[in-house]
Amino acid sequence: MLHRLFILFGLLLAAPALAADDPDGRTILARATEAHGGERWAQVRTLELAGSAVFWGKSGAEPTSAPDRYVMHRAFDPDRQAAHGAEGKLRIAVSDKGRPVFTVGFDGTTTWNDKGVVPKAEADAYWASNFGFGIIRHALKPGFAAVRLADGNVDGHAVYMVRLTDPAGSESLFGIDKSTHAVRMVGFATPRGWHVRSYDDFFRPADAPWWLQAGKVTLTYNGVKQNEIHWRSVKVNQAIDDKLFAPPAP
Repeated sequence: MLHRLFILFGLLLAAPALAADDPDGRTILARATEAHGGERWAQVRTLELAGSAVFWGKSGAEPTSAPDRYVMHRAFDPDRQAAHGAEGKLRIAVSDKGRPVFTVGFDGTTTWNDKGVVPKAEADAYWASNFGFGIIRHALKPGFAAVRLADGNVDGHAVYMVRLTDPAGSESLFGIDKSTHAVRMVGFATPRGWHVRSYDDFFRPADAPWWLQAGKVTLTYNGVKQNEIHWRSVKVNQAIDDKLFAPPAP
């Protein structure tokens, strides 16, 4: 009898630990938020990332270009609701050895590139094929649903897989590292097919050590790698001149 009591007591003590190792989708995304910087990460106002990139073409194993300067400026919408549409303000400028390669921007209303203003239908398809990671910052708000799926593996890292559904019904699949709770991947359907972004080489910037940043981002469409971005510097919540997001004068 005493032996059985000891066994029962041991099971009761182990129960909370077992539960803690089997988190639901919302808990997993909450842990990811904390891992990346908590509320300051979730409520980031502006972000500047700078680094380099490598691009591949529609065929062939060798890169088609490797520009040495890739800079992204973001001003975020604190009330974002849609996962895969343009939000806030954005500018990406790419150059190689001082020569411009391409520039694309969104001022909150108008999408533009180095050739001029992009027609709305074309712009909507472009952003739907690219926007997707940032919605995780809003995942714990009312109207969002997070469902845990079968666990997986991203580049050799064991991950929790969570399907996040935004209030409009759009779905995103997030892979969250089981050990560090860093976001290892996001996947979603786009006009170009199934898009996956995987993240690696995480670091913390010296002037914002609370912020966890992926140093390497790999983008694939329908399983084929299109490009890699290698971030080297991060500036968080610094002032950005609004003119930077404005389309160029005709």
